[in-house]
Amino acid sequence: MKDEVPVLEYTDVSIESRGLMVPVRLKLSEQGISYRNVKTGKVENLNASEIEVINWQRLCGSYGLRIFTENGSLFRFGGFKESEQSKLEKFFKNTYSKSMSEKEFSVKGWNYGAAKFEGAVLSFDVGSIPAFEVPLSHVSGCTTGKNEVTLEFHQHDDAAINLMEMRFHIPTSELAGDDPVENFQQRVMAKASVITATGDALAIFREVQCLTPRGRYDIKVYPSFIQLHGKTFDFKIPVTTVLRLFLLPHLDQRQHFFVVSLDPPIKQGQTRYPYLILLFSGDETDTLELPLTEEELQEKYEGRLEKEISGPQFELISKMFRGICNRKIVTPGNFMGHSGTPAISCSYKAAAGYLYPLERGLIYVHKPPVHIRFDEISSVNFARSGSTTRSFDFEVEVKNGVINTFSSIEKGEYNRLFDYVNQKKLRIKNRGKMEMGGRKDDFADSDADEPDPYMRRVREEAKERDDDDEEDSSEDEDFAPGEEGSDVAEEYDSYAGDSTDSGGDSEGGSEDGEKKKKEKKEKKQKSKTVSEKPRKRRPKKEKDSQKPKRPQSAYFIWLNEHREQIKKENPGISITEISKVAGQKWRALEDKTEWEKKAGEAKREYEQAMKEYKASGGGAPASKTPSKSPKKAAVSISPTKAGSGGGFKSKEFIEDDSSDDESDEDKPLKKKSKKEVKETKGKEESEEEEEEEDEDADAESSNASEEEPGSD
Repeated sequence: MKDEVPVLEYTDVSIESRGLMVPVRLKLSEQGISYRNVKTGKVENLNASEIEVINWQRLCGSYGLRIFTENGSLFRFGGFKESEQSKLEKFFKNTYSKSMSEKEFSVKGWNYGAAKFEGAVLSFDVGSIPAFEVPLSHVSGCTTGKNEVTLEFHQHDDAAINLMEMRFHIPTSELAGDDPVENFQQRVMAKASVITATGDALAIFREVQCLTPRGRYDIKVYPSFIQLHGKTFDFKIPVTTVLRLFLLPHLDQRQHFFVVSLDPPIKQGQTRYPYLILLFSGDETDTLELPLTEEELQEKYEGRLEKEISGPQFELISKMFRGICNRKIVTPGNFMGHSGTPAISCSYKAAAGYLYPLERGLIYVHKPPVHIRFDEISSVNFARSGSTTRSFDFEVEVKNGVINTFSSIEKGEYNRLFDYVNQKKLRIKNRGKMEMGGRKDDFADSDADEPDPYMRRVREEAKERDDDDEEDSSEDEDFAPGEEGSDVAEEYDSYAGDSTDSGGDSEGGSEDGEKKKKEKKEKKQKSKTVSEKPRKRRPKKEKDSQKPKRPQSAYFIWLNEHREQIKKENPGISITEISKVAGQKWRALEDKTEWEKKAGEAKREYEQAMKEYKASGGGAPASKTPSKSPKKAAVSISPTKAGSGGGFKSKEFIEDDSSDDESDEDKPLKKKSKKEVKETKGKEESEEEEEEEDEDADAESSNASEEEPGSD
């Protein structure tokens, strides 16, 4: 039986790309080496038959792999630990029959040596040991001088520092007719990544409408690159920079978007275009014949292209891009929007566009284009769109913390989009709020005349709070307008006659009536100010530590015995969630006889303890020391003022007019009436009841965060 070949996977390594170490996920298998770019998701494969040389080398702070292929290409992976050396060496020897040797580099720091070309790599050796290596695929240009050659490099947009150019001084050769500078340049340009239009184009598409970059361009397809020729700018796109191809139908079902994802993006000054978006309208068929033989089509493109292609223009271009770039064309899957197309009309960053839910991600066109893969998404969220109920926002949060908000989506798309997200098993932030059974959906169907469902929900919550406040509220005992001696009663009785007189004068319309009416208003305001006295706050009484505590209910007795078990079953659960889980378990419990029996025994013990407590004198009202309080002066009627129509003195005047010469000890004590004695006794009993309620509340304060199910 043949032994299974082990597969090695590394998630925290990187590959050198245009002077920058880019994080990738590396997989070593029997078929070869494959690596996936963490940022772009691009997957590259290196067949085992193409590998020629494997080296283990020391990098800055880590170790790396140096792999040469048959065509002279160099691949360098970094981020390995020293302990991985023996494992990798054994894998390459058993799987690929290749020995992994250790590569040494010169660290002398000399700037003179010998330049050697090994395939597509320029090696600068110092004393037969290489000091550095330059992959010629990173070179974008090569210029010459009298005795020097200048190499220009491609720039990486994600790199903080880029190597712009490198100069080599080349001494003159003693051989006649041999120019070492020109020879050096020719060898560099033979392997450099410099796009030159040689030969005829395979296909040309005239005046194609391009949304990004904006304008109309002639698209020329060459075997190694694609050229966009416009009136002002020209762009050359190497086929190796194409990541993905998308063919998306427009919302009007008459046009089509063809989106090309690029890495690195094409540049226009300081502007970068990571996506090429073409717009096609109409379904007029056309025919394209390629200037290639059947053998060339089979050898170079492995049957991806045909000699003669016919169909609408968007199909012709998509097939040509697919055959040249060797990339699959991504189309919308099973999702169907409210309009009958896979497109969802929305806005992104204040620009209108279309969102397309795909099988493995989301793409938005067109300004700016956004492509989000499912493995990048951390969570999604359905949110309200401003103050209207006719639309909603769809928020997509990626793992690096960026939130992409697609706003102004019609409410008709809500159920379809929610089912799509749920089917793809994406994490929904507000799932719990949307699935609450007691409340309706915020995005339910509603006409313009119906109330806002969100406001209706807020009002319901406010009403619940008001009902709770009404249950706890008590009536104002100080407000008694009908009783004798009440401030309110005095206010109304004092001006009963004046109100009648002023009413008569006002009807006549005389000046005296208006004057009396004004004076009456001022007096009412003054008396009202006097009558509004702040209520005195009764000091809280001390607790009686000897008084027995109220017994627990059957639920809390059960909860105290099962709380630790619930915590073990649900690690990391909060106190609030413990009460929810416990409530569900208690309601599902069929036999509660044991706990009800314990609760009954605890209640009987509490009643017996209360009898003994009261029998020993506990709970009796404490004797109160009578406090001295100023007494109101008796209201006296002056015969002179009464006869002249002066009337009674107001309460304010009486209190201010009371004599301070007479001390409190000389004043006679006023005997309380039966009514006052009765009120005092009732007040003391109510204070005792409130004291018992305060103590009961303290006894249950330990379970304040745990509410007994069904207590409402």
